[in-house]
Parts: sequence; structure tokens; C-alpha cells
Amino acid sequence: MNAIDHPLVAAYLDSVARETPGLPAERRAELLADLREHIEVSDARDDAGIRAVLAELGDPRTVAASALAEEGTTSPAPSPAHVADGPRPAGPLAGRQAARIVAALPALGGLLLLGSPYAGAVVLAVGLALLWKSPLWDARHKRIATATSVAVPVLLLLGGLFLAGGGIGPVELLLIGAFSVGLPAAGALVLMRALRA
Repeated sequence: MNAIDHPLVAAYLDSVARETPGLPAERRAELLADLREHIEVSDARDDAGIRAVLAELGDPRTVAASALAEEGTTSPAPSPAHVADGPRPAGPLAGRQAARIVAALPALGGLLLLGSPYAGAVVLAVGLALLWKSPLWDARHKRIATATSVAVPVLLLLGGLFLAGGGIGPVELLLIGAFSVGLPAAGALVLMRALRA
């Protein structure tokens, strides 16, 4: 097995990529290419050799912080990049899947409010907390997703007020239902598109 194909190397490079969202795409690609080249040149074949090469390169957070400092950007809040015995064994899809879940949680929470107010409120609160802590989106995207997710409880509250007054008909119910599904879905879509950009 070539050193670059080793799972520890893939996890290491993935950790560096996750720690450098503030780098321009071209600079991040250059950094990862340099790291790959260094690992390939080392000619390490077994776990011990690969661990030694990765240790020589340094902790992914340190590598990322150095690259960010050279670029003049600041590092995002640190995330745990290692388990006890080496780099986290997460592939590139694991990061994307986690981001998709964070993007979908606020919308899902808003929709759950239709059937189960308590479960919906919990999922909505957790989803919004994870969204606002994530460095993957800027404040504008976070505000859009928050507004579209919180719109469902507001629509339900307004619908309840109109129902209590007897002033809501089937057309209004249909509109509330459409907005209750469409707005959170639109917010999740905005977050998903921002991830691809």
C-alpha cells in the first residue's frame, strides 16, 4: 500500500482540510498537495512509519493555524481533531454528512412542531445551537436559516389565533401548511448551497 492511500493519511489530510475553512480554496488545495507530496516522498509503508511521518508534519491544528497565519486569516474555533491514538478516522464524507445534518435540523425542528410541539421545540433549539456554533456558514446564511425555521412556530401561533377567532378557512389552512413546509425547506436549501460554494 502506498503511504498516501493509508487511512491514517486520509484522516490526517481531512483534519487539516476541516481546520482551514478560512483559507482560500486555491491556498487550501496547495497546502494539502504539499502535505501529500511530503508523505509520498517519505516512502513510509507500515503504520509506525506513517505515524512517524505524520508526527513530523505536526498536529493538523498547528499546520492549519500556521497556514491561516501566513494567509492573514484567523483560525475558527478549534475542534477535536484527534482521538487518543492518532488522527480521527473520518473520511471526507463524514464532515459533509455532519454538515448536512446540521443544515437540516432547524428545518426538521420547525416541521416537527406541526405534530409534536415539545419534540419539535427541542430539535429546533438543538439545530439552531449547532448551526450558530458551526464555522461552515457565515452570519447571513445563519440568519436566513434561523428566520425560515422560526417562521413555522410563528405561523402556527398566528393560525391558532385566527382559529380562536373563527376567521380561518380551508384556503388559509392550506397556505399555512404550504409555508410550514416550504419555508424550512428553503432555509435548509440555502445552507446546503452555501456548503457547495
